[in-house]
Amino acid sequence: MKLRPCIDIHDGAVKQIVGDTIGGSVNPRTGGMRAGVTENFVSFNNADYYARIYRKKNLPGGHIILLNSKETEPLRYEADKMQALGALAAYPQGMQIGGGINPDNAADFLNAGASHVIVTSYVFRDGKLDTKALRRIQNAAGREKLVLDLSCKRNENGDYVVFTDRWQKPTELVISDGTLTQLSSECDEFLIHAADVEGRKAGIEEPLSKLLGSWLQKMRRQGSGFEVTYAGGVHSLDDVRKLKEASGGELDFTVGSALDLFGGSLSLDELVQTSQ
Repeated sequence: MKLRPCIDIHDGAVKQIVGDTIGGSVNPRTGGMRAGVTENFVSFNNADYYARIYRKKNLPGGHIILLNSKETEPLRYEADKMQALGALAAYPQGMQIGGGINPDNAADFLNAGASHVIVTSYVFRDGKLDTKALRRIQNAAGREKLVLDLSCKRNENGDYVVFTDRWQKPTELVISDGTLTQLSSECDEFLIHAADVEGRKAGIEEPLSKLLGSWLQKMRRQGSGFEVTYAGGVHSLDDVRKLKEASGGELDFTVGSALDLFGGSLSLDELVQTSQ
């Protein structure tokens, strides 16, 4: 079990936000559209500042996420990208990158220092997994450099459904042992945000963490070294212990808004020690 650090970039600044408020999500209480992004933290420091901290503390395998839409907010996306390139230069091969990744730019980010590229929306079309698109991104990046982001929300049946387009659009893909096993042969890792609790500092999605942990333990018994990073809701050391117990210590995790670097109360050093 390892701590995977994160750098989220929005409007050209490092931020921590409530994840599903990006892009005008639906307010579940009123049925109307939320007014805008809910920000937990906006940094005065650039992304390379955080990358240097992670490098100094030897915390590889974290992720940089560009949160603006490449299609609808091109100028803001470019501002995000400039920040991200600075972070990759500060910690070459130390961080993964996601947000607007496609076959045309995947190699550019890898050449700029990313260890992996992270994709979700590109490999889905009309709510279904697009195997042709998956092959294209594999050819561009290499399967061993590809991370599939299977971020999800829980539906009324209790199933965890993968969401795309900044967690606004549901797909037909449900997180299950079968789905995870099938897709694990198509990439090097999974990154899975529990989107309902992302940024809310209110605790983890325990059923999801147990599902992922159970699958990982089965994979380990079969000799697999596949890795999964869980994100969403971690706000206490008790949450970390729950993740550790659920996965037998196999599930990696990330902490955003609750981290002291981003205005929270959890110490980075203490988190590293707890996860070991």
